[in-house]
Amino acid sequence: MTIRLPGPDGRLRTHEPRTEPLAALPAGGPLASRTVFAAAHVVADPYADVSPDSPAAVDWDATLAFRRHLWSHGLGVAEAMDTSQRGMGLDWAGAAELIRRSSAEAGAAGGRIACGAGTDQLTGPASLGDVRAAYEEQLALVEDAGAQPVLMASRALARAATGPEDYLDVYGHLLRQAAGPVILHWLGPMFDPALEGYWGSDDLDAATEVFLEVIADRPDKVDGVKVSLLDARREVALRRRLPDGVRCYTGDDFNYPELIAGDEHGFSHALLGVFDPLAPLAARAVRVLDTGDAKEFRELLDPTVELARHLFQPPTRFYKTGVVLLAWLAGHQEHFAMVGGLQSARSLPHLARAYELADGLGLFPDPRRAETRMKTLLALYGVSS
Repeated sequence: MTIRLPGPDGRLRTHEPRTEPLAALPAGGPLASRTVFAAAHVVADPYADVSPDSPAAVDWDATLAFRRHLWSHGLGVAEAMDTSQRGMGLDWAGAAELIRRSSAEAGAAGGRIACGAGTDQLTGPASLGDVRAAYEEQLALVEDAGAQPVLMASRALARAATGPEDYLDVYGHLLRQAAGPVILHWLGPMFDPALEGYWGSDDLDAATEVFLEVIADRPDKVDGVKVSLLDARREVALRRRLPDGVRCYTGDDFNYPELIAGDEHGFSHALLGVFDPLAPLAARAVRVLDTGDAKEFRELLDPTVELARHLFQPPTRFYKTGVVLLAWLAGHQEHFAMVGGLQSARSLPHLARAYELADGLGLFPDPRRAETRMKTLLALYGVSS
């Protein structure tokens, strides 16, 4: 069997799908050598009569089933983060419900969960006081749900802050009142252009100093930092300067194998959107790393980087479209619809290449189903099989 796929030049090329996936990977307990979170997508309700501007309509059963899939492989779930379309189709009301439901499901399943606390209930001009109050509201909800908080980068704070001192004040206040250690999240503008100049400077070296000052002020309240700047060199330099006991969770979807493997000075844990589609393979690789075999770990994970770099190519913030496409092709949901209509955010050639690369990695449990679904999508665009 073959499938015709459009390339960037508009020409159709023939792809011969795999007939067998990778060997089935058994479920297992928590990973040992690294703490690994997959930032999870949400499954839209395709039957809801909504528009792109409407509040998100979520298929809760399918969304929670996908979280159970992640937990079954020993991964933690990073909930209500950027991958869930937070601020790109999922508003605060939807995120709050997602946090409550997923945290309860984590308790029932025995899975690890961390949830984003931000300020996205602020939809207009906001003062620093408004920003602090919004963070407090979300932090309290996450803690009350029994999840570990991730203090997300805030668009409202980026607009309201006049310099580094405002970041130091807001984050210092939040860390003082947090019930336990949190994860601090530094999301670069490639993921969200509204976060340009975060930590009070467009100069990343200066911004790093402010970030480190926030951590140094209350290291007992910082479990770790998630760095999503797509700059491996900068992450390693930051990692080496963290106080003892503060972890670095890589959010670098371009360079994660080398960052997780680490070097003689240390390593990064992981909180990655790309581990949503890569969950079974990523878990298998980390279990190999648990045995001390960094070479085989790299042999398993390095081949996935081409797919990751394709999914996260600029405009990077639209990587969620490819993630949901792969979830549909893999059988984790019955449709390719997204909240906010974001399934239209990537071109057909981009989606076709995502399918081709994922198929080559053996990511689809049922390759024939994936082929049939991809042909259905192609037919909607006028590509005959």
